[in-house]
Amino acid sequence: MSSEASPGRPKWLVILIVGLPAWLVGSAVVGIWHKAKKENASEAETAKLLVQQISTPAVADDLKKLVGWIGERNGAGEDAAEGLRRTASWIEGSLGPGNVGHTVEKIRGPAGFPLLHAIQPGSDPKEPALWVLAGYDSRQGSPGVEANGTGVSAVLAACRAIAGDVTKASVHYLFLPHVYDEESPVMETASSAAGLIRSQGTAGRVLVVEALGSGPSLWLSSRAPEIVPEALAEGLGGIKGAEVVCLGEDTDLASILFEMGLPGIRVSTRPLVTADEDDSAPADPVKVAAAAENLLRFIRRCAQNP
Repeated sequence: MSSEASPGRPKWLVILIVGLPAWLVGSAVVGIWHKAKKENASEAETAKLLVQQISTPAVADDLKKLVGWIGERNGAGEDAAEGLRRTASWIEGSLGPGNVGHTVEKIRGPAGFPLLHAIQPGSDPKEPALWVLAGYDSRQGSPGVEANGTGVSAVLAACRAIAGDVTKASVHYLFLPHVYDEESPVMETASSAAGLIRSQGTAGRVLVVEALGSGPSLWLSSRAPEIVPEALAEGLGGIKGAEVVCLGEDTDLASILFEMGLPGIRVSTRPLVTADEDDSAPADPVKVAAAAENLLRFIRRCAQNP
């Protein structure tokens, strides 16, 4: 016998028994949706609040901290090793929740110094990711201005400025502890970086940023020129042959990663810093900030056109 026909059970009670659970379920679903929407909006607003446009004073401050206060950064001696550790902590804090808002993964690298990895997720996780790399060490006996104080400062500036963007491809930032000191485990560090990049899925382009102290015009170079279409470089500088940028050498990080099968692109404003070149002259923050602006434009173009 149906509920409607049950003697002594009013019709309104049947409706209440059937309808109340459905109403409760629907209300819960709507409540969860509104909460998720509110949380996402809150996260987006927080990201916008953390955005810092590139400025000469901010770049000057970063250069002063890295090149002036910290100075030499490598494993050659206790002071230089402490400089390398302090640089890693400074980068982690600069990218972290209180500044850019990223969660920074510290990956133990060769000789115990960390690789620092942060991700800005894109809107389409199926798109090949963009990687932006910078070595944070220096050569022995050098404060490492062009190799690589200007590169690290420019990447941090670009990272702060793009924090509120919604890019098509995810942007991965990776800072490496052994790139410029020839006595350090450079190849092991490059191999660790390559393994991490592959573990995250397909990489569309891998930008290696260094030596950005010569002015705004970017030098974009790759062992595979097709990786850098003319449209991506338009108005930012020029595409240079590897023989011009690397001076016939293939020991730079972009070339090493290319030999490991990754789409490496060197982003700079000048050729490689040579082994016998003095790298202690202070960088002009106006020039570095101008180069960082073009680096930011290039990152945005690559992330929207993977």
